[in-house]
Amino acid sequence: MSDALTRVYGIDLGTTYSAIAYVDEHGKPVIVPNQESERITPSVVLFDGDAIIVGNTAKESAKVEPDRVVSRVKQHMGDPHYVFEYDGQAYSPEDISSFILRKVVGDAETALGMDGEGQKITDVVITCPAYFGTAEREATANAGTLAGLNVRAVLNEPTAAAVAYGLEQERDQVVLVFDLGGGTFDVTMIEIKDRLIRVICTGGDHRLGGSLWDEAIVMHLADQFREQTGLDSDPMDDPEVLNDLFLQAERGKKTLTQRDKAPFRVTHAGQSARVELDRSKFEELTSHLMDRCLELTREMLADAKAKGFEAFDSLILVGGATRMPQVRDRLVSEFGAEPISFDPDEAVAKGAALYGFKESIQQQVASHLPGSGDEEGRFDPSSVSASAMEEALDKIEQETGFTLTGPVRELVSTQIVNVLSKSLGVIARNDEGRDVVVYLLPRNGEVPMERTQEFGTDQPDQSGVDIRVMSGERDSPEPMDCQEVGVAQLHLPEGLPARSPIRVSFNITRDGRLIVSAKDLTGGGAIDVEFETEAVMNAEEVERRSTALRLMQVS
Repeated sequence: MSDALTRVYGIDLGTTYSAIAYVDEHGKPVIVPNQESERITPSVVLFDGDAIIVGNTAKESAKVEPDRVVSRVKQHMGDPHYVFEYDGQAYSPEDISSFILRKVVGDAETALGMDGEGQKITDVVITCPAYFGTAEREATANAGTLAGLNVRAVLNEPTAAAVAYGLEQERDQVVLVFDLGGGTFDVTMIEIKDRLIRVICTGGDHRLGGSLWDEAIVMHLADQFREQTGLDSDPMDDPEVLNDLFLQAERGKKTLTQRDKAPFRVTHAGQSARVELDRSKFEELTSHLMDRCLELTREMLADAKAKGFEAFDSLILVGGATRMPQVRDRLVSEFGAEPISFDPDEAVAKGAALYGFKESIQQQVASHLPGSGDEEGRFDPSSVSASAMEEALDKIEQETGFTLTGPVRELVSTQIVNVLSKSLGVIARNDEGRDVVVYLLPRNGEVPMERTQEFGTDQPDQSGVDIRVMSGERDSPEPMDCQEVGVAQLHLPEGLPARSPIRVSFNITRDGRLIVSAKDLTGGGAIDVEFETEAVMNAEEVERRSTALRLMQVS
């Protein structure tokens, strides 16, 4: 491969499993196996003295050393209060996620025969749930930086799946991506047409995933144990037993995907109970979870209808938990359409790799065609004629040795349009003297997007105003229903009367960066801030922390 073309890898940083992929010289996305020759790696971390162990060994160790094992950390991304403590040290979700990234990247380098001397994986696209807000996305990017990676983009998982799916399609269509992973649920409507992948609407819950189905099994096993043995002691109170039950629950859930019954053994306090769970009972125990998935799907469809999209052509299943028969059965019952199971475990990583490949090729096209960038300096396919594009791609084929097939060429020319997953606004005081959230950027609005609104100062001779930026899921005016993104301060001159006008502008860029501007229309003072979310580490903290974490061995 030519040095002129940077290979960008796609990483599905999952709640329960992670995967890494790249695009080969023939334009095909390829999953890279780990050192255990498996295509997905458990997102579980074991602290073993000075070493960090990630994957199956860590997962199995949870049975006997639960205090040294951390899992499902993705559900805590962007949470400044969550830490995992070991040996007197506190580790943030970004820290732990960086260990997972180092494992999948290191194993991929080994599998691909990289010698480490100029042969390293550096550039990546990392995926996240579409429903992640600003804080969670920044935390995901920071995890990549802590792992020593150049994060080219943090891409929505359903969008990544749509990129992989769209590469194989020849007709225009609107698809509903139902993405139920180990710890998160996203449902997204996406329009796929000639040289355009447009996200219409998205919804979901980043704490609703297959692990809750496991939890339902565990609770049932504990109840059955107490019923069979007559003991009051709860096996869920014993960490070692609890972790064993979760491992059994995950295996049993997979068994029930293929068979009608699954056996379990619960051993606790010197007693043992054998429990058999059939599929119908399992579906009864978890029906409330599917109800919630469908409720969120209906909400998203209502939002899509308001934007003029009343139907979809295909229903795509992504995420390992969609293999459960109840998912397909309930969706058929709800919508009357037969879902398409599209590479549930690998579609997201492959789509991320394709997205990175597209960006890398577009950089090369831009170097051959000066003036083909947009106002943000990004390559704009619409500014290039079809003949000029084909000529540039022919040259890139010759220079790099890549075979750019028809679908790949179309992907390079494809514009991907995303939406804002949560509304963004500021706290202002209303006429009743109560603090409320006033939204400037609406949820499910296309990005990039910019909005401006005027406010007034609250008091005479006010020395400054705090622009408190808030993120909300359902446009609630109550600050307690929202998450604070950060605060910017605008200083004011002396002597301004109350209600002096302040103009506030929000600009969300194509890659999700939030720029907040505020101007005092009387005195002329202004601020222009690219927000770094207060809930996550800033650039200096990331660099400092990265130096410390690199000293830890990860395997």
